[in-house]
Amino acid sequence: MEFLPCLHDRYEEGGTTKSEYFWQDLYVARKIHAARPKKHVDIGSRVDGFVAHVASFREIEVFDIRPISAHIPGVIFKQADLMNIKEDITDYSDSVSCLHALEHFGLGRYGDSIDPKGYETGLRNMAKILRSGGVFYLSVPVGNERVEFNAHRVFDPNIIVDAAKKNQLLLRDFALFRADNGLVDMDPTHETLSSIGQSRYGLGIFTFTKEVTK
Repeated sequence: MEFLPCLHDRYEEGGTTKSEYFWQDLYVARKIHAARPKKHVDIGSRVDGFVAHVASFREIEVFDIRPISAHIPGVIFKQADLMNIKEDITDYSDSVSCLHALEHFGLGRYGDSIDPKGYETGLRNMAKILRSGGVFYLSVPVGNERVEFNAHRVFDPNIIVDAAKKNQLLLRDFALFRADNGLVDMDPTHETLSSIGQSRYGLGIFTFTKEVTK
């Protein structure tokens, strides 16, 4: 017999729902389920969270700089560095997601090259993947702009919106998660995003649409 005391479980709730990962994964997976895109590509999101959610109801293609050795039903994996793409994947998909990953680009944490503008390069390449009229789901930490090396960046949300606009990505919806009041859909105005940029920390979930080209 082995002694493994569990003394506190009876006093906890039946499930953990306080994590920002929990809420972003559920929020974006439901959006994709409703949108029913022809092809969905994810870049760097949690496999044991968001990717698993989506793979439960449709096929999803995953790009990540690190290898994934497991064969997962419904998941097609390609190892790729989105700051340095080796193949032409322009107009590859009509739906793309990148949840809680872009803030790491260029900091070397996951084997990527050190690049102060790595997130801009990554965002530009993600926009190339997306077809005209397609939808891009992006989440990053938002608040007072800073780099917490080598963990991640925290962005002023207007910086993300401006960088996206340079790549024909137009903001359609914005939601904010904070531990004190949960996930809230926000009015995506410049003024609202500016006020968020003056706070300490939140998780911003952006939904962009790529401009339709004639």
